[in-house]
Amino acid sequence: MTSTTNPKKKLIEVAIPLEAINAASAREKSIRHGHPSTLHLWWARRPLAACRAVLFAQLVDDPSSDLDKFPTHEAQEAERKRLFGIIEELVKWENSTNEEVLERARAEIRKSCGGELPPVYDPFSGGGSIPLEAQRLGLPAYGSDLNPVAVMIGKAMIEIPPKFKDKEPIHPGAKDRQFYRNAEGLAEDVKCYGEWVREKAWERIGHFYPQVDLPKEHGGGKGTVIAWIWARTVPSPDPAFSNVEVPIASSFLLSAKAGKETWVEPIVDKQAKTISYRIRHGGTKAELAAAKEGTKAGRGANFRCLMSDTAITPDYVKSNGRAGNMGQTLIAIVAEGNRGRAYVTPAEAHENLAFSAKPDWKPETSLPNDPRNFWTVDYGLTTFGDLFTDRQLVALNTFSDLVQAARTQIEADALVAGLSSDPTPLRDGGIGAKAYAEAVSVYLSFAIDRLADAGSSIATWSSSEFIRFTFARQAIPMTWDFAECNVFSDSTGNYLGAVDWVWKALSGLVPNAAGTEIQHDAQNVRLPSGAVVSTDPPYYDNIGYADLSDYFYVWLRRNIKDVYPDLGSTISVPKEEELVATPYRHGGKANAEEHFLTGMTAAISSLARQSSSLFPATIYYAFKQSEVEQDGLSSTGWATFLQAVIEAGYAIVGTWPVRTERSARTIATGTNALANSVVLVCRKKESTAEVVTRAEFIRALKRELPPAISELQAATIAPADMPQSAIGPGMGVFSRYKAVLESDDNPMSVKAALQLINKELDEYLGGIQGEFDADTRFAITWFEQHGNGKGDYGVADNLARARGIAVESVKHAGIVDSAAGKVRILARDELDEDWDPEEDRHLTVWECLQHLVRLHEKDGISHDTAVLLKKIITQAEAVKDLAYCLYDISANKRKDAKEATAYNALIADWTELTKAAAAIHDTSGDRQIRLDI
Repeated sequence: MTSTTNPKKKLIEVAIPLEAINAASAREKSIRHGHPSTLHLWWARRPLAACRAVLFAQLVDDPSSDLDKFPTHEAQEAERKRLFGIIEELVKWENSTNEEVLERARAEIRKSCGGELPPVYDPFSGGGSIPLEAQRLGLPAYGSDLNPVAVMIGKAMIEIPPKFKDKEPIHPGAKDRQFYRNAEGLAEDVKCYGEWVREKAWERIGHFYPQVDLPKEHGGGKGTVIAWIWARTVPSPDPAFSNVEVPIASSFLLSAKAGKETWVEPIVDKQAKTISYRIRHGGTKAELAAAKEGTKAGRGANFRCLMSDTAITPDYVKSNGRAGNMGQTLIAIVAEGNRGRAYVTPAEAHENLAFSAKPDWKPETSLPNDPRNFWTVDYGLTTFGDLFTDRQLVALNTFSDLVQAARTQIEADALVAGLSSDPTPLRDGGIGAKAYAEAVSVYLSFAIDRLADAGSSIATWSSSEFIRFTFARQAIPMTWDFAECNVFSDSTGNYLGAVDWVWKALSGLVPNAAGTEIQHDAQNVRLPSGAVVSTDPPYYDNIGYADLSDYFYVWLRRNIKDVYPDLGSTISVPKEEELVATPYRHGGKANAEEHFLTGMTAAISSLARQSSSLFPATIYYAFKQSEVEQDGLSSTGWATFLQAVIEAGYAIVGTWPVRTERSARTIATGTNALANSVVLVCRKKESTAEVVTRAEFIRALKRELPPAISELQAATIAPADMPQSAIGPGMGVFSRYKAVLESDDNPMSVKAALQLINKELDEYLGGIQGEFDADTRFAITWFEQHGNGKGDYGVADNLARARGIAVESVKHAGIVDSAAGKVRILARDELDEDWDPEEDRHLTVWECLQHLVRLHEKDGISHDTAVLLKKIITQAEAVKDLAYCLYDISANKRKDAKEATAYNALIADWTELTKAAAAIHDTSGDRQIRLDI
């Protein structure tokens, strides 16, 4: 094994197939049933594909670290290409349980790690993506988190499944197959006992969920309710109607689907002082527009009184909410009809039955007074229990009680099925009947948490005809009309649906190594010997995990405190030690930033001291887009985080932007297009690190950054990803020094270093221009100044002469049009579709690129596009360089998002396009394409 004083360079420190990883990460967002993330909601999880690829590249040697075996650049590139192929297969969703693909990856890791698979530790394990993927790769997986909800998610993903791997289910009845792999038997029992819980719950509270009479157009008869649609109410502000409860509804529109428009019409009887509701179908544009607005009279809590048209102000709503005068009224019922959704006029009996439900218990934990993320407090909903209706509370209490009853039933069935009577509980490593029953009950508890997400008074009905759950965003908003789902239906938000999500996710886990998850703060955690660090810490002030997760903790604690007493020992989730810059908790923004920086530096310092020197550490950072749009790549959160990493004793040797959205190939006008998160690759800083001046740092940056950027381009990093990718080698220069001193002898800040790195990147991309033919260099400058607009011929003539050519030369090359004293660049759609570079005697890099982009915009990676690249293959690198250059001009100087996207998309597909071109049989013999450079 490599000496700790001279560790081998790992693949992730040199290159990774970023586009393949990002494509797989983006595709993963569309995976629904069976994805491990559907076990339990957690915020801002990293994509599994990215975690898998990063861990592999973090552990596998780069070919440059073995010069005996790979002595030349060409040999190293060939080996990297082979390793890239393994990663490209590894990140595909359909291969996430493919043992052949996984074992190929494990073999490479073993080969680079002396035959031993090192442990991986994530001290901010959160949603569990990193430990889960470490376990999938056969690595001993360790995770910890301060948050008990996160710890339970981690245990359910990496700790419990290995205990019962490959076991048959124990529920009574015939097994539907002979062999069970991984956690499939456990998952089948979760499904079976979930159905048992549902059956018992129906016996207890089914009468609270009656059927409804269907309208004639849906065949009449009885139908199962999908949801009851409620509007909140306040007393009318008009003294003449002060005893009338009027609705404050953000919308009366139930369905906006073309030809199926459906809405609620309020019927106001001023004389009787009553408001009733009926269902309308179709309607005029004005009626539908009015329905869409509900009783809103502006933004926020501004409404109008249906009785008197008096304004209902936010202050009026808040004062009534705090006084306990906010009520609710049933405005519609959604049912399962024989022709799709059936909308039914509300029935008084349904409303009265809902109000008759009285819960025995409700969560009394207070909501945080954080107006940024919790909007209900000002309106009188001040506890987590206040977010649910009484019927919803009765349902959640009943299912919770039955999970505990199911535990007894499962243990009895497990004993009959032959499991050990060993009384050791799950938390102490038990694997007998008692422990198994506890394990199944953990997953049933997760189903109840999913039910709570669907079943609160914050969940709303979408006019696209589905229920929008509580956490449609990373906050708890105030909603004015809400959808109460039927937990016993077959539609959105029902209990068996929640169980379905959980057991399918569980059945897809691959517990190929031991897993351990504990509750601990990251600053003081002890790592296993030789541990490799890969972690996804909180991101400055993006998400208040502790505050948000209390929503689930109040239910999870009730359901698992007998199984894991330590995790349920506090009334709410621990918050003071949470490393998030939360201004309301720390008395202002400055104090919050100091708390974050101090705590994160301490945590990462601990990791740097304890982690293995043989491997780099990887740390994920998610960009807060609103902040970055204002400050670019030197944003406060990003700079603060990097400062913590560097002060902790790490040198940053690489940065890889990870995208999870398909739209990532587009860019934000006027800004660098930023990935969702960046993976920092870190090595322990040398003890001999020196102090240098600003001038010395800039000289080192100018010397080392250009070749590093050139290597990134050779690896076809998309132009939109280049600013973030270039931070790696740039910060590698900055962070290897003990300090960089400014002219006043104060240390240079990370923010200032980031600005210098960005400046060098701009200069590099500008410097590429000198390597192109004169006509292309003219076109670049003209495009930068005028885009596709017209400019004066005299100016163009001076510009051309400075490059040793004339405007007529550029016109002859087919790049510009010159007429009536004006010059303009020809648009791509004006280019000759029959153009052939082999026949062109005045060929330029500009033309080659624009024709290639034209075909790519039209057909993508098509045969015609590949044929053209094949024809210009000897100048392909120059064409690619020009694409980078024009992307930079379009995105950052001309603010032309559409044009920038075209160049970015071409580079993003460059590897596949090159493969397609190489596969085309060359019929041109030894004929060379002449390029006038």
